[in-house]
Amino acid sequence: MFRHTLNSVPGQFIMLWIPGLDEKPMAVAQDDGKILKIGVAKVGRFTTHLFNRYKVGDRLGIRGPYGNGFKLPESADPNPRQRKRIALVGGGFGTPPLVFLAQEARKKKIEVDFIEGARSADLLLYLKEIKKLGVRVHVSTDDGSEGFKGYAPQVLEQLLEKNKYDGVYSCGPEVMMKKVAELASEYNVDCQLSLERFMKCGFGICGACCMDNTGFRVCIDGPVIQGEKALKLPEFGNYSRDSGGNKK
Repeated sequence: MFRHTLNSVPGQFIMLWIPGLDEKPMAVAQDDGKILKIGVAKVGRFTTHLFNRYKVGDRLGIRGPYGNGFKLPESADPNPRQRKRIALVGGGFGTPPLVFLAQEARKKKIEVDFIEGARSADLLLYLKEIKKLGVRVHVSTDDGSEGFKGYAPQVLEQLLEKNKYDGVYSCGPEVMMKKVAELASEYNVDCQLSLERFMKCGFGICGACCMDNTGFRVCIDGPVIQGEKALKLPEFGNYSRDSGGNKK
């Protein structure tokens, strides 16, 4: 958490710099004009260094915000029966930017179904914060340790069968987002996804985040992209590349 603001919007990212080590893109989890929050998972050398070596008051470098953010439906009708309704589908560490989006949606009086999926209950993120927003919370875990036993897209499909939505938004594992995009297309609902690729510059110069056969640069043409457009990208849901350009 930083006592600072970048006037960012949900779905955008910042480049976080640890002097003498490296710089990495991080999703914005909150930017309310007073406080800036980012979501960080301890998964590699950079984030392990951040968790183990840094404490309150230490300095980090931040630049941004970068990229395109999510776009919410137009302002809702004051009549509760006519209000817009959206579904958010977060998987694992993809949840933080959707928490930010849910905050902004509730300010506009948009009804929100928030689906969060994880491998197990101990990996569910931000549940307390999400529940405080006045949204409908739906939880799924692969092992059934909390909520629906299964995957987040399965919960989304159940909701799409019962309700009419003005938009579906997702961030998380790409295999999950591909299924979300396919479901949104099947039910004819606008869909927006937040993609993740290896990034170096963050503003479209280096080409490290280009997706194969298209020239689509995730940092400036995304990271938020329409679901139907994502489904046309050969790389989407199939593979990505590491810092050396190798498929993974």
